[in-house]
Amino acid sequence: MANNEDISGFDDLAVFLDICDTGGFRKTAQRLGLSPSSVSERVKRLERQVGVPLLTRTTRSVSPTDAGRSLAERLLPLYYEARAALKDAASSQREVRGLLKLNVTGAVMVDILPPLVGRFLEMHPGVRMEFVVEDRLVDAVAAGCDAGIRYGEHLAQDMIAVPLGPRRQRCALAASPSYLAGRRRLLHPKDVLDHECIRLRFSSGAYVLWEFEREGEALTVDPQGRLVVGVDAAAAAIDFARSSRGLIYTFENWLQPHFASGDLEPVLPEWWTTFDGPSLYFSRRFMPAPLRAFIDFVGSERRD
Repeated sequence: MANNEDISGFDDLAVFLDICDTGGFRKTAQRLGLSPSSVSERVKRLERQVGVPLLTRTTRSVSPTDAGRSLAERLLPLYYEARAALKDAASSQREVRGLLKLNVTGAVMVDILPPLVGRFLEMHPGVRMEFVVEDRLVDAVAAGCDAGIRYGEHLAQDMIAVPLGPRRQRCALAASPSYLAGRRRLLHPKDVLDHECIRLRFSSGAYVLWEFEREGEALTVDPQGRLVVGVDAAAAAIDFARSSRGLIYTFENWLQPHFASGDLEPVLPEWWTTFDGPSLYFSRRFMPAPLRAFIDFVGSERRD
């Protein structure tokens, strides 16, 4: 039977591993819902227990000592397995229960993931879902999530990936009919340099590239944009295009409703690029019951 010291020791290890990931006491405190003083005390207690410093603290950063780094590397696989075992214990009834936490790119939250989530939750009423939406590449498990959803070029090499949603997607160029009226017709992607352009920018600061391809010719165009919008507010950027503020380049599936309504027109469709759809990525070492159920659900959806 575990005593209170055993349980607190496990909690202290969890705090230590999280600091190694975030690089800061305050960030770990925010992530775990603890006070900074509580985080500091847990680390001090763990260091007293092992008898050596585990973290090097400066005014600007926190990093593991050699002993701390060695300990973290050995503990991480065990910690992931313990987390999975605890979640499986909570889901041990016939009905799958518990929290499924996914780290996802914002692009799938518009029209790809919501209908899948709706059907999944209807099948598993005992499951709760939480989405951490960010466009930077992260280790989803190390960030406290069960799995992630990203596009193929952004998957970690040691992760298992299962296709989710459309197998293939396209990026499209569009503008409103009133914007295009009276302007010279675009014949080549380089012609966008003579137009007003609405650019999307990732949270990292990088712009979404305007990539085009036709009959073996591929090129990337980097137009100046008087309007720049974060990708998490892409709907606003599309509304700017609908209001005749310029050309926009983004996912075709986001633009299709506005093509159907006539608010936007396709531009240079013969140059639109095609790419693989998103994937659910996860690690075999961490497989709680809600995640296993979601993986099975995604696989069945693709076979339908």
